[in-house]
Amino acid sequence: MSGRSKTPADPVSSQTAADQATRTRTIRVVYVIAALDITWMFLQFSVTPYLAKRLGFDTLWFGYLQTTVGVIQLFGGPVFGRFADLFGARVALSLSCASTVVFFLLLAVADSPAMLFIHKIPAVFMHVLPASQMVVADLSAPDERAAALSKLGLCFGVGMIAGSTLGGHLNTRSGETFTACCGAAGSAFTLVLVLKFIPKTTKSAGTSPQTESKNKSVFSVGEIMRLMTFPGVTPTFIVKVVAGLPSGIFQVMFSIIALEFFRLQPQQNGYLMAYFGIVQMVIQGAVIGRLTARYSESFLLLLSIGVSSLVGLAQAYMQNVFQFCLIVLPMMFSLSVFNVITDSILTKSVPSSDTGTMLGLCSSVQALLRTVGPTIGGFLYVNYGVSSIGLIQFLVNVTVFLYLLRRRFGRTVEQSR
Repeated sequence: MSGRSKTPADPVSSQTAADQATRTRTIRVVYVIAALDITWMFLQFSVTPYLAKRLGFDTLWFGYLQTTVGVIQLFGGPVFGRFADLFGARVALSLSCASTVVFFLLLAVADSPAMLFIHKIPAVFMHVLPASQMVVADLSAPDERAAALSKLGLCFGVGMIAGSTLGGHLNTRSGETFTACCGAAGSAFTLVLVLKFIPKTTKSAGTSPQTESKNKSVFSVGEIMRLMTFPGVTPTFIVKVVAGLPSGIFQVMFSIIALEFFRLQPQQNGYLMAYFGIVQMVIQGAVIGRLTARYSESFLLLLSIGVSSLVGLAQAYMQNVFQFCLIVLPMMFSLSVFNVITDSILTKSVPSSDTGTMLGLCSSVQALLRTVGPTIGGFLYVNYGVSSIGLIQFLVNVTVFLYLLRRRFGRTVEQSR
């Protein structure tokens, strides 16, 4: 009797276990894909500034080049996110990886300023990290989602270290063309992993009825902007843009700062970027998880903005690369906490069927910073020096910090009443 009663349940439990094993394997493969993609991107960072300088770019024109990438990804991010929601993870990641291959091939043959601009065009589809975030969010259990997403930060750190170190060595010993070809080959390998291991769709069956009633157009601005109407989304976006702009300016200008202000060689710059990666891995793996378990998101948002303001003040007065290495610790802490908390708030504010579009909008915020950052940063750097960028970061973040503190205090008073 007992054997007969267990028999019907066995196929169900076996199917559940097999399904869970498949989900776990897919998530692990996505971590590898994300780490590899970040590796190739940081390898590219070891090529572009030096190739641009060899082709006659000054600081201002290099800023225009970075702005071009920002504009392309600003419009591509939300559209790509909606594309991923509608057509599935495999198609979205395949398109992104294939675009990265074309990106590196164009970089390898770039022999003029015009070609250097043209090679940025495939960036409109290069959104592997947001697509990876969507897959992890779709396949992980709700109570494990934050931990699963935080591991992508570790992947980012691994890619930053590997790509910066490898790019610096390859560029120093073999030149820009060979380094770009290595990036193309690596991206092709990533594409093979996507085609072999990523399922056609990662959306659960329960989300299908919701999506059937929606406009199926990838370019539906109304469907994309609909997410902005959910409670808390618009204020968080404003904070993400305003508080993130000054640090975004410094990040997009850092390759020029490293080249001209610190006078680093490609290999030295690679070591510095690897140091960034190590710091980020420690923060993502050992710090953020404990903070989110102990403190509220609103407190951590305030903390990250407050630390960022002090980082800006320190950047305004730094004189050498050693001082900057000390500043990197609080800088990476504030950036990591700020991005994790704002993305967490935004993704929690929308239905699970819209995670791809929401993450696409999040990536468009970063693209917006890269769009206006190089132009503003190039102007400030040429006319007022590195210190001006740090002072603006200090002033803007102090203002946002005081605004959020006042808003938090006002809510506390209302609740006490």
